[in-house]
Amino acid sequence: MVSLQNFIENKPDAQFTPEKGRYHLFISLPCPYASRAYMALKLKGLEDFVGLTITHPVMQRTRPDDENDQHKGWKFDVDGEFEGTAPDPIHGVKFIRDLYERVTKDKVAYSVPLLWDKKTDTIVSTESADMVRMFNEAFEDINPSTIDLYSAELREKIDETNAWLSDSVLSGPFKVGFAPNEEAREAALKDLYAGLDRVEDILSKQRYIVGNTFTESDIRLFVVLLRFDILSLPIFKLPKRVEEYPNILNYLRDIYQIQGIKETVDFEHIKTGGSSAPYNKDRIQLELPAVDFSAAHDRDRFE
Repeated sequence: MVSLQNFIENKPDAQFTPEKGRYHLFISLPCPYASRAYMALKLKGLEDFVGLTITHPVMQRTRPDDENDQHKGWKFDVDGEFEGTAPDPIHGVKFIRDLYERVTKDKVAYSVPLLWDKKTDTIVSTESADMVRMFNEAFEDINPSTIDLYSAELREKIDETNAWLSDSVLSGPFKVGFAPNEEAREAALKDLYAGLDRVEDILSKQRYIVGNTFTESDIRLFVVLLRFDILSLPIFKLPKRVEEYPNILNYLRDIYQIQGIKETVDFEHIKTGGSSAPYNKDRIQLELPAVDFSAAHDRDRFE
């Protein structure tokens, strides 16, 4: 079985070494996991080192001529229907699935983000958390940056924060939406909003979720909370918006306004993709957010 979870490492014997122009990142903007990788790429200033292609935001049948294959996945926008999208620049294929099938015949999720190695014509990784750390560390010698998303002194706290965020806030909306019965739904709602209350309390005392330093934990939290009111709340019928939490709202504005981050967000893509997503069982048509994330925030008070 071909490994789809490899690392770019700055080591002489590494299979994948940091090289300018060698790698290409494929993403879809509705996907929060893909947006993690995109944010890290922008924050580390790797736009000239790692290529990027954004797919069409709507999942479509990948084998439309095969009645026995009903798979829906990410399609390259060859017609330029959506701003920022592009055809596959490497092989000219139609779907993300086609890239996977060049490497493996195993049944996999055909997901994004997908990090491709042009040198060996294979997949480096499909794991967003790994990509964030690769982009954070592997290219430092050839592209030094001023931000460390996973610093040694904060690593233990970051790991701890990632764990409780994942259990409550990050996976919470889906736990609510896919609860097998009302009792399980109520329990999941309780856990989700307890997690949001905890986030709100922490952000009342410090600028970011781990402290006053921006870390990878903020990337994980931001991509989920930014989509909460526009996507998670209407689809999973959640009772309270994150915009009702003043510290969370200002936190989202603060991060959105970091140089390069706004470019990783496209609410039209999120709205369109979410309206037809497989987990949107009732096919609820989503709306663009009413909140202005470019408005002034109060997070400077922690400097």
